[in-house]
Amino acid sequence: MTDTEMPQLQKLMQTPEVQNAISSISPGLVQRRAFRPPRCAVFEQPFTVLEEAHGYRFEIDTEARRQVPRIIDNPVQVVIGQDALPDEALAAYQRRRTVGIVFSGGPAPGGHNVIAGLFDAVKAANPDSRIIGFLMGPDGIIESEYVEITEALVDQYRNIGGFTMIRTGRTKIDTPEKMALSRQTCQDLGLDALVVVGGDDSNTNAAFLAQEMMDDGIQVIGVPKTIDGDVQVRDADGNVLCAISFGFHSAARAFSQDISNLCNDCSSDRKYWHICKVMGRSASHLALEVALQTHANLTLIGEDLADFVDERRIQSAAPTGDTDFTAYGITLRHLSRVICNAIVRRAAVGKNCGVLVIPEGLLEFINEIQVFIIKLSTIIADYNNKHDVDFHTAFPRLEDKLEYLRRLSKDIQGDTNVGIWSARDDELFNDIPAFFQEGLLTERDSHGNFQFSLVETDKVLMGLVKDYLTILREKGFYKMGVERAYYKKIMLKGGLDPEDYAEALFVAPAADYLLVKESIISLKTLKQALVKAGLLRDDDVVPAAAVKIYNKSVPNLKTQTHFYGYDGRGSNPTRFDCNYTYNLGLTVFSLIANGVTGQMAAIRNLEKDFSEWEPIGIPIGPLMHLEERKGKLSLVLEKSLVDTKSLAFQIVKACREEWLAATPGEDHYRRPAPILFDGHSEDERPLTLELNRLSL
Repeated sequence: MTDTEMPQLQKLMQTPEVQNAISSISPGLVQRRAFRPPRCAVFEQPFTVLEEAHGYRFEIDTEARRQVPRIIDNPVQVVIGQDALPDEALAAYQRRRTVGIVFSGGPAPGGHNVIAGLFDAVKAANPDSRIIGFLMGPDGIIESEYVEITEALVDQYRNIGGFTMIRTGRTKIDTPEKMALSRQTCQDLGLDALVVVGGDDSNTNAAFLAQEMMDDGIQVIGVPKTIDGDVQVRDADGNVLCAISFGFHSAARAFSQDISNLCNDCSSDRKYWHICKVMGRSASHLALEVALQTHANLTLIGEDLADFVDERRIQSAAPTGDTDFTAYGITLRHLSRVICNAIVRRAAVGKNCGVLVIPEGLLEFINEIQVFIIKLSTIIADYNNKHDVDFHTAFPRLEDKLEYLRRLSKDIQGDTNVGIWSARDDELFNDIPAFFQEGLLTERDSHGNFQFSLVETDKVLMGLVKDYLTILREKGFYKMGVERAYYKKIMLKGGLDPEDYAEALFVAPAADYLLVKESIISLKTLKQALVKAGLLRDDDVVPAAAVKIYNKSVPNLKTQTHFYGYDGRGSNPTRFDCNYTYNLGLTVFSLIANGVTGQMAAIRNLEKDFSEWEPIGIPIGPLMHLEERKGKLSLVLEKSLVDTKSLAFQIVKACREEWLAATPGEDHYRRPAPILFDGHSEDERPLTLELNRLSL
């Protein structure tokens, strides 16, 4: 750019047209900030009170009763609207408060609206009250790093995705030292209440904070957040108190939009299988919702695989009166065959493409992998206890480790571990790709645990799939179907009679899609088939048209892998999550204003119309149970897995064949609308909730 052009550009940069084009404030952002979510009916009244909800029963863990005795008997409480309060209650409701709030764990769409709802309610009760936002998650409490939340700050982030306002972190307040520092921060700031927005671990933390800070007069309220959807609350009798955590719907819709785009790409050039891994380390809720939203050709649900029973193995063992326990739980080998079967069947009708959805934590549901982890950990630990040199020093290379395992399985070294590692273990382990074998045999983390998060699940599966497809192709079982009309056109163009050649080339010559015979697996075997049929002599050259048809029948699997996680958790919230989280914020204040602690703010009846939503407080203590975490038993909120008996799952299962679309004709992809926010094309709520509220 010349010196004379520079002033002209600078002048042009100041024009309204250019300023509007390069502004950080988009029209959609303006609209989002201006939107005010509707309030649940109880919040349309000036005050709220709490009413104990009878009829809910919890099976309380004895260790939970020991560790959090002061909140363990909290009841479920329903928020009730009131036109007026007695003078004493009114004074308590409207007194000046200082409330702290912290985000804990990964972001989830809607978090800012929890703050907005809380801020609006706190300021409506008493304009002099303060809201303190702790920065960078629980570290902000421990280190006393915070910002005062103002109306201008709240208005900047209303209905906006991310946790940008105060940011987040994964630190846990799980030691006496951290707890002491946290109490000191809360005392120094004069907090009346602390709000913890997070998942299962964070709400567990909230319970311990409530227990510890009760003598300080500091209330602690939890809020259920996680895009994985694994924070769901039912009582001991199955009554639903919290159907889903906030952020799930928005993340699922964001993933579904992207995966739907891949479905469009897939059906356009029929060139790739798109392998889509979606977040969900311990539960497959997101994968299930994505299946309903997109109708991807194949969706694997971890909880379904965990329930797999190999009937063939059971029948084989029946004559001897034995039970083959290896029949329970799917193996990696069998799972790879399921995927191969889908690929082969679609190829047979000319569809050398498809969309496969897998949950991030799929391998945790493969019993064989869990058994390997337990057995290998035992073998490594036992070796280390009995030898001067540790296992990994003694066997530095993968081949060295594998040879040691082979010797165990053959009982040729007199090792006490021989009974742990069998010949079948060795056989199954050798089916696993080398890089995954290496991963299973590497040193554990500081707690002795295998780190699933480091495993490329899609790479593990597709490595097995491609290996088996190569075998199927070499045996002639994996072929691309050739459209009959195309075959006829090519043969006639080459001066050949389609009917004469069809009998020699194809399995079922009258089909719409023609499959080349299994015996024809190369140009050499193609010529042999034509010679045998009397269409060629031994010294003839195979006609170019016949070669073209053969080449058309040879599959060439190409895959593209995609991971959906961080993009979804950073998505703008759907209208559902905007409404949900804003009312969660209002619920938090109702719980605080009415003096409770150790409760989780929730909305009952999320699966129903908004007019039926009921704000409630759920006691956190009774939800805590002992689980193994990091090599030791710890009190935590139990993660909610996909219920394979639920209507949503059963419907997806019933639609599997249709959505696989291994038939001539179009696929049955669903095209969900993007997160428009201002239109009426959004789903009212997650489809899993929509379906699960129905009954057969």
